[in-house]
Amino acid sequence: MSRDQAPRPSWMTRRQFVGGMATAVLGGVSASAFNYHRSNATYQSLAAETWRHGDPNLKPHADVMKELVRYATLAANSHNTQPWRFALAGNRITIYPDFARRCPIVDPDDHHLFISLGCAAENLVQAAAAYGLSAAVSFNPATQGAIEIDLANMAPRRSALFEAIPTRQCTRAEYNGKPVPTAQLDLLGGTGEYFDVSAFLLTDKRRIESVLAYVLAGNSAQISDAAFIRELTHWMRFNAASAARWRDGLYSAASGNPQLPDWLGRMLLRVALTESGQNDLYRRQVRSSSGVIAFIGSREDKAGWTDVGRCCQRFMLQATALGIQQAFINQPIEVPAVRKQFSTYLGVGDRRVDLMLRFGYGPIMPRSLRRPPERVITAS
Repeated sequence: MSRDQAPRPSWMTRRQFVGGMATAVLGGVSASAFNYHRSNATYQSLAAETWRHGDPNLKPHADVMKELVRYATLAANSHNTQPWRFALAGNRITIYPDFARRCPIVDPDDHHLFISLGCAAENLVQAAAAYGLSAAVSFNPATQGAIEIDLANMAPRRSALFEAIPTRQCTRAEYNGKPVPTAQLDLLGGTGEYFDVSAFLLTDKRRIESVLAYVLAGNSAQISDAAFIRELTHWMRFNAASAARWRDGLYSAASGNPQLPDWLGRMLLRVALTESGQNDLYRRQVRSSSGVIAFIGSREDKAGWTDVGRCCQRFMLQATALGIQQAFINQPIEVPAVRKQFSTYLGVGDRRVDLMLRFGYGPIMPRSLRRPPERVITAS
């Protein structure tokens, strides 16, 4: 698929969408009642404000620290829950887990949550260098698993990874199947070398097909779990107005789905999100990808998970800098029974596979929003 082609919706068939809109009209919902145009304009304004580079000559120090937090919030994170809080003190930024934003069904041990914190830390490290600050990162288990980042002056350095921060996104669409050049694959596969993390990069179509089988097994288990569907629905933002109001969660347009009133979106999601439909979707998406990559940390604890997050974020920034899109396919990891089988397939024994993504060349999608720094910076 070329970048000019419209991506297929990720959870709704055309028939279900038309039927749902007919129901909406019969129920008295109109475009004017939905305030589509005004809401979309507000969303577009917030998206432009969120996904941008800041002033490279920013002063004073307090404003630079706040700007580093803004860059950190642009990191990938589970369900776009943004499960973090930031505390600023002198030359230190501390990233705390926000357990009020955890996902207990899909992430019962907070594995994804701490990976998300690691992703934020890597963004912050890359941004700090651009603002003339070196960053020393440490994990503090005594403070609920906070990440402490101590900053010191250095010559400013704007890297390709830093430049990629505002353009990186999880692209939940079909790609065009074009292979990634070998030199670029080597660069992507080497991102684990910066951390104590193993990266398994697969581009052989037969192996990708084997990985797909585990994705489908995990998806089938999740779709049949009512609690999983409830949790997913809680974090869905079905229209621009909801996306702008909450500035978190999974914006439906970012996956190529139509905008709907919240009540209608929740109703249709329960109907349209079927095992067969989702499995067909993942078949198309995975088979259209250039490859998949799995990350395995050396430690099965919160500190190890944050390292995986930093490694994964670095991979995504490097891919973005090369014009390569990526998206998570974590179903084999989120279902314990499938996860064990998947680890055996990869030949890693009892080690836990922490994250998996597909990558390739695909379209640019609408962006999910982020909460601004003033809403995530706390006193402690």
